[in-house]
Amino acid sequence: MRTRFAPSPTGDLHLGGAWTALASWVLARARGGRVVLRVEDLDPPRVVAGSAARVAEDLTWLGLDWDEGPDVGGPFAPYTQSERAERYAAAVDALDALGLVYPCDCSRKDIARAASAPHAGEELRYPGTCRDAPRGRAMKREPALRLRVPTDARVGFDDGARGRLDQDVARDVGDFVLRRADGVYAYQLAVAVDDAHMQITHVVRAVDLLASTPRQLLLLRLLGMHEPSYVHVPLVLDADGRRLAKRAPRETVRALREAGVTPAQILGRLAQGLGLRDTDEPATAAEIARDAESREIAWTRDDWRAPSTWE
Repeated sequence: MRTRFAPSPTGDLHLGGAWTALASWVLARARGGRVVLRVEDLDPPRVVAGSAARVAEDLTWLGLDWDEGPDVGGPFAPYTQSERAERYAAAVDALDALGLVYPCDCSRKDIARAASAPHAGEELRYPGTCRDAPRGRAMKREPALRLRVPTDARVGFDDGARGRLDQDVARDVGDFVLRRADGVYAYQLAVAVDDAHMQITHVVRAVDLLASTPRQLLLLRLLGMHEPSYVHVPLVLDADGRRLAKRAPRETVRALREAGVTPAQILGRLAQGLGLRDTDEPATAAEIARDAESREIAWTRDDWRAPSTWE
């Protein structure tokens, strides 16, 4: 078993990040597997200098170690996405050779104007404006590259926390971006390629990324690459019931640490919220993993509200 924790270095580690890191770490350690740390820094304007080092420091303070990563290396290095562009380019070339890539010079305003308005919470579906346009035509602006999603692209999978799920990607999403107009490779492509190349067997992440999974699986199947299993755990909310964000410094691991909260206090409560333990008593990461060795993990489906006090 190989799991990964893949933070974006856009701020300090908050409780939502610690929540998914613990879930991924325990799943691997309880089954004798390996843990990979991968830094997802594909979007340069959002990267905060020093953030990756601070996240790694907070993970270490919590007792969540890793076997492979930017600082320790490993057989699938580099473990920082900004250093892996050649692999993403090779994947796009492979898809292009299959006739599945085309340039698109539509702006977001163009797409919004052409597409029907999505329902609340849904993404805007690309209407296929450039799908059949001549390849050598003049472009209004630097184009993005899109995947020509096959019309029969129905993707099903069994999620470890959510059960059986499936999506008609062509109908619900349409042709999605592989490389942005500014040359940055899209999250869907980079994550799929990295998980396959690093031989990740189980992707544990928050449920807000569940909608991404069919697209990533579609890419892996088109490329003939290894498919991981998926576990989508609930979200962590703040004490007022709002989704945590990195702009809420009060809920970061570092802020709790500076306030005198111990790693065992944090991990004990997170573990109970995830369904890893029956009690929220303080516990070390190693203790939580040992408990999980002898039980079938029943992941909770309920969003977890961070406590207002840690006493």
